[in-house]
Amino acid sequence: MDVTRITFQRHLSLVLESIAGAKFVALDLELSGIPGRQPNAPRRANEGSGGKQSLQHRYEENKKAAERYQVLQMGITCIEEDIDRGIYIARPFNICLNPVPDERLEIERIISYQSGAVEFLLSHRFRMEAPYLEGVPYLSREEEALARRLWLSRQDKAAVMDIKLRDDDPESLEFVRRVRNEIDGWKNWNDEEVPKPGFLNIAPIGHELMGYTGRGLNNFQKRLVHQIVRAEYPDLVTVSRAEFIRIVAYNKKREDALQDAKLKGFEERLTKEVGLRWLVEAMVGGDLNALDPAVSRRNNGGRSDETHYRIPWRSDQQFLQAQASLKEKKTILVGHNVFMDLINLYACFFGNLPDRVEDFQRTIHQLFPMIIDTKFLATYENGARNVKSSLEELDEELQHVQVPVIEIHPDHPKYNDRQPLHEAGCDSFLTAKVLIRLSAKLEAAGRHINPTAIPPSDDEEAYETAPEDGGVLLDVSNSESGSTTSVSTSLKTPSGESSISEGVPLDGATYEAPSFAGASKKKKKKKKSKGAVKAAVNRKAFSHATVFDLLGHLSSAEEEENVSPVLAKTLPGRKPEKKTAPPPPPKFTMMPSFDGEFWKAYSNRLRVNGTAEGVCNVGSDD
Repeated sequence: MDVTRITFQRHLSLVLESIAGAKFVALDLELSGIPGRQPNAPRRANEGSGGKQSLQHRYEENKKAAERYQVLQMGITCIEEDIDRGIYIARPFNICLNPVPDERLEIERIISYQSGAVEFLLSHRFRMEAPYLEGVPYLSREEEALARRLWLSRQDKAAVMDIKLRDDDPESLEFVRRVRNEIDGWKNWNDEEVPKPGFLNIAPIGHELMGYTGRGLNNFQKRLVHQIVRAEYPDLVTVSRAEFIRIVAYNKKREDALQDAKLKGFEERLTKEVGLRWLVEAMVGGDLNALDPAVSRRNNGGRSDETHYRIPWRSDQQFLQAQASLKEKKTILVGHNVFMDLINLYACFFGNLPDRVEDFQRTIHQLFPMIIDTKFLATYENGARNVKSSLEELDEELQHVQVPVIEIHPDHPKYNDRQPLHEAGCDSFLTAKVLIRLSAKLEAAGRHINPTAIPPSDDEEAYETAPEDGGVLLDVSNSESGSTTSVSTSLKTPSGESSISEGVPLDGATYEAPSFAGASKKKKKKKKSKGAVKAAVNRKAFSHATVFDLLGHLSSAEEEENVSPVLAKTLPGRKPEKKTAPPPPPKFTMMPSFDGEFWKAYSNRLRVNGTAEGVCNVGSDD
């Protein structure tokens, strides 16, 4: 689903609800530039003979790039887990960011583009004008605080520096004399025939004459009027207009109400400019109190895009529930090769990056206590050596794996028929698919690793998985011949989908734990004849797609004892039993639970190729 500046308010409640109900959120960013190592650059003292950087050096390069370039597009995919149906439901969102803030906030940004990044984006049909025309605004936490300080300083009239007029500027001196005379004449009004006006307008000389076509007061003249009234007439106040200054008597009640209205208008504008950061705040359990669940629009100077920034929740209670859910749990964040994206995410939505990589590790861990890098997940065993681990390659490798089942929500049909690579929304969706299916395969294959024994990385990349037909190879060795029989545990239903968990034995299965391709065999198995082993596997390792498949695997004696009560109704001479046991719950292939042992080895470890460490341990100084 594409979210634009125009549709952001309408979709905001949907995105927040999706984040609140997500098992995890996959993230991808498209950038206007990335760090690039200059050719023939001198090697730093902490670089080894192999030319690999330290993790600190790599972090510094990424920090410098994040401070210079912009995030142009953000993609998030919220994944909901439906245990009862045994499926995962994906909600991908694709959002461009507008790097130009509202000029009324007086926040300035320097926008930079890297030629190589532009060429890359254009080659993938990225519309370079889209961020400016359709992008959602955003402010980082630091920019929001700065905008508020600047606004408050503008409200403090005493802090405004006075203009000092020179003696050789007769025009300005004459203007000041005329302003004083007009104010004094209005205050000392003594015309009994004409009632005193309730206000005085200070405008250019001759403005009251018919046919006047001159311009109004310039900004310099307006400042002079404000300065004179503020310094010399404490019982009066000035009200700025487009071409003149209106002067009225001071009224505390009116001034307080006016100041409250100004503050409310500023806060609404600021809330709107925070924009896309509300989604990031939702993911980290930030404060969402500035979002109003009611819907109200106003017309401000004919600008149809000006709204009270309120989001269309179906009820206030629904908003409060979503807010409480987001506050209670922080999002599990998933990315592919996510080290650079995390640095840019922080610089874009939070503020200045720390100088030391150790401080960044701790800070990002506080925001996202659990981060998963699918590149590390795919390369843990080989340390990224001779590995195919790009996102496209991993998705292609896992295309034929039909379980776990992943569905795209009907409201998000964009990526059903096409997958535009390097569009942030699409890449976040691919990242989510890779995580679900690859983690399920690794768990089924018993690929648990020692968290303290992670191999170093290399720039070359290879990738090994279990068979792509949905099953895991079982190596059953013949003790006499030493031969190995490979048996797949995949079983297709009539609809063509796998019906059992990959590599997970059914209840009652008695075969020994299998050894997998690439794993060393250290435990000795009991000797069995080849025929006995094959029969045992065939009898115990497979489930049945339907109850009717049972008939083909029962002997005549077994048929009499074990035939299902459902089938008994159709068999001659058999009377169905009155009481039947409820059928067992269906077995689904699901990804590992985030509370289990599996993720202790894989989470909070980010692959950083080309560095001596190879891995960035989030939340750790190691």
